[in-house]
Amino acid sequence: MGRKRKGRDISGWLVVDKPAGMTSTAVVNKVRWAMDAKKAGHAGTLDPEATGVLAVALGEATKTVPYITDALKAYTFTVRLGQATNTDDAEGEVIASSDARPSDEDIKDALAPFIGEIMQVPPKFSAVKIDGQRAYKLARDGEDVELAARPLWVEELVLVDRPDDDHVMLEMTCGKGGYVRSIARDLGAALGCYGHVRELRRIWSGPFETKDGLSIEQIDEMAKTTALDDFLHPLETGLSDLPELKCTPEGATRLRNGNPGMVLASDVEYGDEAWASLDGQAVAVGIYKSGELHPSRVFVT
Repeated sequence: MGRKRKGRDISGWLVVDKPAGMTSTAVVNKVRWAMDAKKAGHAGTLDPEATGVLAVALGEATKTVPYITDALKAYTFTVRLGQATNTDDAEGEVIASSDARPSDEDIKDALAPFIGEIMQVPPKFSAVKIDGQRAYKLARDGEDVELAARPLWVEELVLVDRPDDDHVMLEMTCGKGGYVRSIARDLGAALGCYGHVRELRRIWSGPFETKDGLSIEQIDEMAKTTALDDFLHPLETGLSDLPELKCTPEGATRLRNGNPGMVLASDVEYGDEAWASLDGQAVAVGIYKSGELHPSRVFVT
């Protein structure tokens, strides 16, 4: 018989304003400890030196993590022009440099090809797997890492500020799987001057914004008390990009048992993914077919 996991049965989302120098996993562990939660996970890893929105899911909300991971996210970041590093950020070694410095207009013109559906090669120092091993581990071992380009949707990429000749601040909204470090690297290459990320901050992720975020210091202050519960967002927030279908009590019972359940009519089309609710609470996520929701994820309440 499996060992029962200790902790509270608590569900919802806690938004953390992640500090620099802390891994995303360490943030999740801190939240789980502070809230004495049985289960926790996060949606969308941030590099250790990056700051900003890290949405931590607790309990049943972990079942909605894929929908936040897939949602649009926005970043502000500073690119150091004139230098390329082996990690594409300020933590790495400088491997190439240039005295060339583009004008603001040159930068604005160079941003256009990075908007829309683009192909992006992840940084060599990334968590992408190659033959079962993380790319960053192979790179640290001195192996020549070759990563394939991946599609990325970039909704927006704009010049925000130019504090000096060596630095440019940009803001980007993009889809799942985007590497800001790759944008900085490739932009520097396009401008003929090299570039890497100096600072990176995620300002929103799906429905979660920096104004919702708690600092690690605040979490420590309220740790092991119910005060943190007041900052939880309901698990339903993680489903905000999916259509909601109301179901009857009988339909809810069937859905909770893993069977198709009747939902009330809506403008959802046959084959669409949606979630069913009863009295405002999520019951299940599934595929809508002919008046019923066929569940793929069921929430235990």
